[in-house]
Amino acid sequence: MATDDTLLTLAHAVRLRVVLKYLGQLAIVLAALTAVPLVVALGYQDYRFALRLIEVIALLLVGGALSSRFPTPARVQINEALVITVLAFLLAALLMSYPLMAAGLNFLDALFEAISGVTTTGLSTLAAVQDKSAAFLFTRAWMQWYGGLGIVVLTVALLVGHRMASRRLIDPESGSENLAITARAYARRMLVVYLTLTVAGLALVASMHIGLFNAVTHVLAAVSTGGFSTFNASLAALPLRAQMAITLVSVAGAVALPLYSTLFNRGIGEFLRDAELRTLVTLMVLVSAVLAWLLVRHGMPWHEALSQGILLGFSAQTTTGFSSLDVAHLDAGSKLVVIIAMMIGGSLGSTAGGIKVLRLLVLWRVMRLAVVRTVLPDHAVVEPSVGMRRLDSDDIERALVIVAFFICVVVLSWLCFVVVGYDALDALFEVVSATGTVGLSVGISNTALPSLLKGVLCFDMLAGRVEILALLVVLYPGSWFGKRAELA
Repeated sequence: MATDDTLLTLAHAVRLRVVLKYLGQLAIVLAALTAVPLVVALGYQDYRFALRLIEVIALLLVGGALSSRFPTPARVQINEALVITVLAFLLAALLMSYPLMAAGLNFLDALFEAISGVTTTGLSTLAAVQDKSAAFLFTRAWMQWYGGLGIVVLTVALLVGHRMASRRLIDPESGSENLAITARAYARRMLVVYLTLTVAGLALVASMHIGLFNAVTHVLAAVSTGGFSTFNASLAALPLRAQMAITLVSVAGAVALPLYSTLFNRGIGEFLRDAELRTLVTLMVLVSAVLAWLLVRHGMPWHEALSQGILLGFSAQTTTGFSSLDVAHLDAGSKLVVIIAMMIGGSLGSTAGGIKVLRLLVLWRVMRLAVVRTVLPDHAVVEPSVGMRRLDSDDIERALVIVAFFICVVVLSWLCFVVVGYDALDALFEVVSATGTVGLSVGISNTALPSLLKGVLCFDMLAGRVEILALLVVLYPGSWFGKRAELA
């Protein structure tokens, strides 16, 4: 077994020119994406907001043109690919904070809003949003839309030819190369799926007659499982049929996007046989039923409790974060149920956050196998599997590591809030919501929240969106200091 010293001699720090090269290309893509809210701002004659967007676009184009001129490396290291992804989210959030400040936000609140947007979390420090401009509201939803998939897919597309790095970004559970597809083919396929879901969702929600602007912003936030709403009361301000339609779009976003290719190519039978999809649906139904039962127990009429249980249960499990009732007034049992749903989250390979259902299945199979082996003879060979896929040691190790990191981040962040004096259950709810990139809030996230705790939630949102391990790679000194591989 290799010692720590031996491993250090084999390790390579990230090459700054490689990181700058691809960040430069991503900056140009981000400039193009920022042009969309610019058009909206000009259309609504919000020239102050538009001017700031123009300045951001100009900075991105100049910086991108300079950085993208670095030579293309022969290969991209895993740590470089992860660093590029994390810095892409940070770059987008930092730059988009500037135009958001045009709505009267200070820098920290604007940064909180921007990070919540690009990480598709949906937490906000704003007490009200209906008094904000249409350009501001659209920009938040648009950031969630391209944060949901766009940045990661575009990063993978840029790494065409570097299949190991690309695969690491596409599926954190797999460290092996996928020779069946290239990074560019994967990016193209996922973008087609994402656009198809968006267009179909818009057609559905627009038919609910809630206004084109409201339909567009809610669909952008729903398909990305982001949860930013244009109303202070979130979904509660809309008719029930519109609430259900938006929730359905959220569910579509929480399903593994590659699975839609199975639906198109192999039919609905193969699609419905997917173990992770069936578990996700089961969890949504179970969580909704338990919440409805608890709401009835606390005096809500059963027909209202059923609809509210479905809306809240689906919102929590898909990590969308739309709310149809005041979460702060839920009883302790309901809050705990929502916390568990937010921690688990949606499918791996979807826009949802949380630990992910597939990792839960891996953990369950490992625990079950540990018990089964106690009644088997020593020579028996039993291998864990999920569906038709056999799990190897790397699959299990990566799943357990991500789960462990997630729990550690939640516990440490929760302690920060408890030490300051926040209620333990409410603090846990808020931290899990941030780390799971959900956005449901019991009211802790507000402008009066201490700056340090706003920073904790920002860290949680970023960690949850980039799967925690990627953020730790950025913070690891060995990623930046040490010997570097040749570019050629």
